[in-house]
Amino acid sequence: MESTHLFEFILFLLVIILGLEVLAKRVNLPPAVALIAGGIALAVMPGVPDFELDPDLVLVLFLPPLLMEGAFFTAWTEFRRQLPGILALAVGAVFFTTLAVGLAVHWAVPALPWAACFALGAVVSPPDAVAARAILERLPLPRRLMVELQGESLLDDATGLTLLRFAVTAGLTGGFNATHAGGTFMFLALGGMAVGGVLGLLWVRLVPLLGDVSTAIAATFALSWVSYIAGEAVHVSGVLSTVTAGLVLGWYQHEMFSAALRVRAVACWRVMVFILESFVFILIGLTMRAIAEHLGSVENAVSTYLLPVSVVLVAMIASRFIWIFTADLIRAGLYRVFGWKGGRFSFANATVMSWAGMRGVVTIAVALALPEEMPGRALIVISAFASICATVIVQGTTIGWLIRRLKPHDEHAESSRSHLSRAEAATLVARAQIDAIETPGEKNALQTPDRHRVAQFIQRLHVLQAYSETPDEHDFADREAEHEAVLAAIGAGRQEVLRLHRSGQIPEHLLYTLEHQLDLQELAADTERF
Repeated sequence: MESTHLFEFILFLLVIILGLEVLAKRVNLPPAVALIAGGIALAVMPGVPDFELDPDLVLVLFLPPLLMEGAFFTAWTEFRRQLPGILALAVGAVFFTTLAVGLAVHWAVPALPWAACFALGAVVSPPDAVAARAILERLPLPRRLMVELQGESLLDDATGLTLLRFAVTAGLTGGFNATHAGGTFMFLALGGMAVGGVLGLLWVRLVPLLGDVSTAIAATFALSWVSYIAGEAVHVSGVLSTVTAGLVLGWYQHEMFSAALRVRAVACWRVMVFILESFVFILIGLTMRAIAEHLGSVENAVSTYLLPVSVVLVAMIASRFIWIFTADLIRAGLYRVFGWKGGRFSFANATVMSWAGMRGVVTIAVALALPEEMPGRALIVISAFASICATVIVQGTTIGWLIRRLKPHDEHAESSRSHLSRAEAATLVARAQIDAIETPGEKNALQTPDRHRVAQFIQRLHVLQAYSETPDEHDFADREAEHEAVLAAIGAGRQEVLRLHRSGQIPEHLLYTLEHQLDLQELAADTERF
């Protein structure tokens, strides 16, 4: 496809995406489901040009910024607190699913080499960060479950891709060394985190020096691709490099970034992520043409692929249920044995977590990227596509109903409300200590936040009226002093919120909420300044 026609086709897809987003909202359907279905419809529609999905380009272009955005907004304190559960999903569940699917496929297709069976298991084992966020962000999940699912989606791709690398090597060479594989896995993981940590710290120091907000935002986008490509270039995990860089940037941005940079960067990233996610899902649907080539006739598809693909889907979904229920029961038993608070087993929580394993772009991209000479490649590609359709379309459309029906238990609901009340109260106290602005005819007008806003607007009205009558004589010295006092008050509130967070008294999601409110107040004060 020529470059001009490619651009026109991308623009055409963007228009289709916007229409499908509107349609999904009208019929109360997850947008990811509508986009995949729309992509499949385009793939079988006559007249739509052929579009060959480059799997390597997909991974480099789409995956890094989506991982970066997820890591940037990850609640680091809660992430660290739930790290055992996250690793149990991101590493343990992926290993277990790879093993279970590999055994099941070898049972269904005995002629398929073991390495190819486990390669298929590695392809379908990791739930996808894009699919998980697209489906779950609109659902009322308990905080612990959301943190664990988000953390799993950030880290499990590294596990799945590493296992796939070992399986492909074994399938092509016929050799496998478990000790060497274990050492390589640790090197890839630790090396990726080291590269991402160094780049993240460098970027944190660099971004404030850029001065211009637009340039700084562009630098944060660049970090996502630089960290991924740098990790892959030195033969470590690009996924973990990107995630680590995003975590570092997210931790330090409260201290290093200005209010204008934070607010505008969030807005820019939201738009970029929306576009990338939408293209990811519609491109997944468009791969239906490539899948159809592997399937051949309907008779061949049914006779050759129906049984093994069905076995893959059953093993993939069942293994996640088995792993999560077993892990939660063991966790509850340990809490009871050691007398720790909380940690009791919840059937609702375990069921929702088990049903939330949506697959996405990484699954289909790595399947299409397999060498042509890989045994069982056609089955792997078809199974990858089927796993995405089954999890996103079936699980994605039913998980909301499941959550409403089971009402999973939120262990930290009450503490979150008390944290918010304490943080808001402390912030108001900190601001009130220096936010005593004198307005015309009234001393110490700040008795409540609402009264303070009214007093500010009254003063601005007086200033505007005085300036319109005598523009040459009006002095803005008092107005400038008021502006400085407002900024000082907002700064005091921000420092208090950050102190509460750093001391462990409030979690990240409350820090983001309160900080965003203060940032908006600072931007409003700058905008209304005369």
